[in-house]
Amino acid sequence: QVQLVESGGGLVQPGGSLRLSCAASKTIVNFRIMGWYRQPPGKQRDLVAEMNRDGRTNYVDSVKGRFTISRDTAKNTLYLEMNNLKPEDTAIYYCYIRSALFADFWGQGTQVTVSS
Repeated sequence: QVQLVESGGGLVQPGGSLRLSCAASKTIVNFRIMGWYRQPPGKQRDLVAEMNRDGRTNYVDSVKGRFTISRDTAKNTLYLEMNNLKPEDTAIYYCYIRSALFADFWGQGTQVTVSS
């Protein structure tokens, strides 16, 4: 079992920045995939960005050039740096991991609201 705790969400004006953090209860070195999903109000949960065990990254087109996913293996933490935020980025953001044994785990979510 892996516990994931997100933090860093909040209210920000359009064009602003936030950094989300996802702290894992176990070492992240061997996780197959770590990523961020988001769920806007009334919509489904979709992938935002992900990173595999080798450090290869993948982003949804709408955030390319604005968001950066990274990890700190010493702190067992995944990050999502979000710049030039837009109102359409408003959502609950969830941290996700797929373990070495193909088990999936989710965090509780953190709210990001982009509004003037």
